[in-house]
Amino acid sequence: MMTKQINVGGVLIGGGAPITIQSMTNTPTQNRAATLDQIKKLAAAGCEIVRVTVPDMEAVRALGKIKESSPIPVVADIHFDYKLALEAVAAGADKVRINPGNIGGEDRVKAVAGACRLHNVPIRIGVNGGSLEKPILEKYGKICPEGMVESAFGHIRLLNKFDFDNICVSLKSSSVPVTMRACQLMSQTSDYPLHIGVTEAGTVRMGTLKSAVGIGGLLALGIGDTIRVSLSADPVEEVYAAREILKAAGVRREGPELVSCPTCGRTKIDLIALANEVEERLKAVDKPITVAVMGCAVNGPGEAAAADCGIAGGTGEGLLFQKGKIIKKVPQDLLVDELFKLIETL
Repeated sequence: MMTKQINVGGVLIGGGAPITIQSMTNTPTQNRAATLDQIKKLAAAGCEIVRVTVPDMEAVRALGKIKESSPIPVVADIHFDYKLALEAVAAGADKVRINPGNIGGEDRVKAVAGACRLHNVPIRIGVNGGSLEKPILEKYGKICPEGMVESAFGHIRLLNKFDFDNICVSLKSSSVPVTMRACQLMSQTSDYPLHIGVTEAGTVRMGTLKSAVGIGGLLALGIGDTIRVSLSADPVEEVYAAREILKAAGVRREGPELVSCPTCGRTKIDLIALANEVEERLKAVDKPITVAVMGCAVNGPGEAAAADCGIAGGTGEGLLFQKGKIIKKVPQDLLVDELFKLIETL
């Protein structure tokens, strides 16, 4: 289903726009220098929208200054205090993330909706499986996709009541199956753009795996308009993971893609170290190319013929190849350097 489109500080979400990468700073927002420095690092890694927490008025004041220098749109994350939402919008936030059910009575929701409408600021309704309303939990007896979707529609109706429909929705759980099913149900019954992700996914290793399954699975089904990978790590790692998930799901073809063989008894080179080194150095490359690191000089070039270029290991030396054709033999300690010299010419 084609979703509605919202505009977040010039970045379009939904309506057929490219799927965007989001992350969130983990610095105190009140520390403007540290937060802005992190935002710039996130942007350099490929982040397109960033969220900052706004727990108090000092953070609101910092948000205004951060927004002035941020290279990407800034989303204000608000909990409980509707006045902070009003002030964040006035300070220039490009989007507000709220749970309309936890900022007070309808008059407060009306005030936030009015401010966002006046400044053309979208609202993301963030439904988290771990904080569903008590009546919904009592109705279903547990955290479930149906309850999460019911919660989302309750918040949507509340905003619609006050003539506000500039909305993006997220339904997240730490459970991959629950998250995926909730997003599928929402996609089947609504055309609001979906912000997808698995919340509290974990460390870099496990969190990336869970996010790849949950986010990647939804993207493969054509569901999702913007993504955030949630990791207990440097937020830059979230962006790297998001980029790789988009490529693996076939959604984006930008920047390099690394393919490497799993090694076997024929491998005569430290392929794992080579692959890791190539992967790290490819972070500085923005060409939409496929690079192969293969362990066998006999079969490697042929098996990786679809790659734009690559290396294949041998005994004490390796092969440099392009589109499956061998270019030359290279001493093992120069393989990676020679590969990147070739990449520069592509």
